[in-house]
Order: sequence, then structure tokens, then C-alpha cells
Amino acid sequence: MAVYTYTARDATGRQVSGTYADVRNTESLREALGKLGYVVVTAQRQRKPRKTPARIRPREVAAFVYKLGGMYAAGLPVLRCLEALEQQTANCPLREVIADVRRRVETGASLKAAFEPHRKAFSDFFLGMIEAGESAGRLAQVLEMSARYLEKRLDLRDKTRAAFVYPMVVGAVCSLVVLCLLIFVVPMFSQLYRRLHVEVPGPTQALVTMSVALRHWWWLTLALGAGAVLSLRYVLKHPGTQAQWQRWKLKVPLLGPLSRLVAVSQFIRTFGILISVGIPLIEALDVANNVAHNHEISRVTPELQKATRSGQPVAATLSAHPVFPPVVVQLASSGEEAGVLPEMLEKSADLLDKDIDRMTRSLLAKLEPAMTVLMGLLIGLILMGVYLPMFDYMATLK
Repeated sequence: MAVYTYTARDATGRQVSGTYADVRNTESLREALGKLGYVVVTAQRQRKPRKTPARIRPREVAAFVYKLGGMYAAGLPVLRCLEALEQQTANCPLREVIADVRRRVETGASLKAAFEPHRKAFSDFFLGMIEAGESAGRLAQVLEMSARYLEKRLDLRDKTRAAFVYPMVVGAVCSLVVLCLLIFVVPMFSQLYRRLHVEVPGPTQALVTMSVALRHWWWLTLALGAGAVLSLRYVLKHPGTQAQWQRWKLKVPLLGPLSRLVAVSQFIRTFGILISVGIPLIEALDVANNVAHNHEISRVTPELQKATRSGQPVAATLSAHPVFPPVVVQLASSGEEAGVLPEMLEKSADLLDKDIDRMTRSLLAKLEPAMTVLMGLLIGLILMGVYLPMFDYMATLK
């Protein structure tokens, strides 16, 4: 199917123009417009838009949803909102996506159907919310809730990533120092020991061998390193390997509980927001599972759906699985009793986010001294290996 820009005349001879999507060729376009009472004058096929560009950042998507919701709540039609956002968006890939969504809305597509080809950029959660908002007549409220959710999810992601920034920086600095020692310092001492005819012990010889490999075979080292990284990425994309990797992460001290809380928080918040706008429980559980993207959550989701179909309360189904903390179960139970389950689920997600923030700061406080000590030990061992022959030589002089 293609998108055509056309100019046509109606029965009174008035000329109109616009775009039409999902037609095979100009003949199909003439037939479709003819049923509406138009005669095509000119038609031109448009270039197929790029779908879900990788350069669209989640922050830009959240900002776009906020603006769309605000403009629509102010009384502007969806089409005018999209036109205004298309004109003011600086990011070219996102502007192309907005233009494609606008063209689809112009041809009569629903907003959910217009966003469907760009599901990867806007997520299953957003499309589910749009569909629920359109069917319930609460699109403005749904857009605002979606924007708040996307921002909270991004804030949570940034907080969890912050715990790994310091170890990564320290690791990069340590690796740079080690490379400098092996490339510049070790060869100098190796030449000195060779001139002095000093016997080189095993640790020092290992350092010399590594130095020679880095200086003369650096291209092979880079090729092997790149191959290892690409192979690891390929292996981790396999569903079975991803499941094992996620299971291993949950068992790692400190990181395991943090990863579990992040997955549960995303699952509970998504589930609560979806049912608040009228999405059925079974479908909401399925979308929340896709958003959480965690093996343990994926394992228990079919059981949750089965229990829900049988009429069991949500709190009872959650309590049957240890992955959900007691605070989530208790708040869900009180929410069901009071008829405010979505609000209580969102409150429990807020409490989990606070726990995640505390755990992140605690993890960071423990990692900083550990990484500093590890870096000092590694560099110290290298320098000791470099100076070992010197100590032996000084002993023979005495």
C-alpha cells in the first residue's frame, strides 16, 4: 500500500486537495475518491516514510505526548495539534513520524491506527492507552496520564543507570592507566633489564608478553575485542539466553533485588494506569508484562491471567507470587475493598520507586570505595611486577 497526494474536484466543480493512504495505485485512488463523489485531477505517490527511527529518544516521545495532550485538552482538534507539532519539532525523524500520523488521521484513520506503524517508538502501553481513550471519550485525560507515566519511567531508568556510571568511569580510567603502563612503561624497563642481564621472573615476563602483543599485534587485539562484543550481543538477543541472563541478574547480591523492584514497579504502574482508563484486566496484564520485559514477570503473567479469568481478586492473585512485595499486595487488597484499585496500584508503584532510589544510593555508596580499592590493587600489582627484577638486581649488588 502507498500514500498519494491528490487534487480533485467535487460535483460542484470545487477543487480540493489532500492525501490518501492505503491504496495500491492511482486507479485504486480514483475508485476510492469516486465513491466519495470526487474526480481526481492530479495524483502523486509520496515517498514511504521511515518507520520508527532509532534516533527518536524516549524523552522526545514523552515531550511530544505532553504537548499533544495539552493542546487537545485546550480544545484543538487532533489534526491541528499534529500539524502544529509537526511544524515545531526539530528532530527530523520524529517530524517524519508525526507527518505520517497526520496523513493517516487526515484519511480517516483512528489515532491508534495512525500510531500503529510506529509502535516501536511509542510502545504497546501508549497504543493501548490511545485505544482506550478513544473508545471511552477520554483522550485528553489519557494523553496526560501517558505523558506522566513515560516521564516517571524515564526518571526511574535514569536513577537505576546512575548506579553504574561511577563503576563504568572508574573502570575506563583503570583500563586506560593499565594500557599506558603496558605500552609505555613496561617496554622501558624490559630494555633496561635486558641490558643489565637481569633474570626476569614469571610475573614480569607475563607483563612483557602482554606489552609486546599490544604494541605489535594491536590490530588483532582490536579485532578479537570487537568480535567478542558482537558475539556477546548476538548471544544475548536469543530468547533463551535473555531469560538465563535475567535469572542470573536477579540472583546477584545488591543488583538482584534492585532489578526485581524495577521490573515490579514498571509492571504494577502500567497495570494500574491501563485499568484506570477501562482496559480489561487480561489485556492490561499482557501489556504490563511487555513493558516490564522481565523473565520472572513473564513467567507469572499467564498464571495471573488464569486466576483473573476464574474471578479471583487481584490482590489474591498477586499474593500467590513472591516476586510481588507485601506492600503491593496489601495496597491492592485495600484498593479493591474501597473500589480504588488503580489509585492504590499507582501508590504502591510510587513506594517501590522510593525503595529503588534508596537502594540505588546505597549501592552507589558501596561501589565507590570497592572500585577505588580494586583499581589501586590492579595498578599496584602491575607496578610490583615491573619492579620485581629491580629488587633482585639490587639484592645481588649488596
